[in-house]
Amino acid sequence: MPLLKVKSAFFLLNISLFPSVSLFLRIGKHLKWTNIMLEELLAYNKKFVESKGYESYITNKYPDKKIAILSCMDTRLTALLPAALGIKNGDVKMIKNAGGVISHPFGSVIRSLLVAIFELGVKEIMVIAHSDCGACHMHSEEMIAKMKARGINPDYIDMMRFCGVDFKAWLDGFEDTEKSVKGTVDFIIHHPLIPSDVKVYGFIIDSTTGELERIV
Repeated sequence: MPLLKVKSAFFLLNISLFPSVSLFLRIGKHLKWTNIMLEELLAYNKKFVESKGYESYITNKYPDKKIAILSCMDTRLTALLPAALGIKNGDVKMIKNAGGVISHPFGSVIRSLLVAIFELGVKEIMVIAHSDCGACHMHSEEMIAKMKARGINPDYIDMMRFCGVDFKAWLDGFEDTEKSVKGTVDFIIHHPLIPSDVKVYGFIIDSTTGELERIV
């Protein structure tokens, strides 16, 4: 490995042991808020288990409808998408990320789809984007500026660029939701590890009404 890369990698791991007082205050405030939210979730979970609320959700790992859905992590879709499609626990395999897109041919989305197909019996894939998506018009440079504003060391970002990370390809969103859906569907269909007998469809769901529009 070239000496410059060795030195750069060493620098990336060289985290300061003496953060500022203001940083401690920000961390403390964040942890206090996080602890409150976490305690609420844990308290609810305890009651849920004690009351056997889980009984109506019991199923197995195989999707009854043999469908995998790739969709966005948008909070508006958490309950809306299943309700709008009439799906319940155990019906489908749900894969979510920012934008419901595939950013790498051998990344986690494709891996999840391969597991769903070859290990869990999925025969159809639905790509479901949505209206007013936060990933639409998202730009890597703006996100990097926010990283720096939150205290991410610019040298770390430069180091990652030096090591080959293409932030534009990795973090940029899309300008046209319909075009994005078509591109994702096409990507899946033509992926060398996706069987040709797996059917792939593309949709856009209305983030308010849940109405589904077929694109592909």
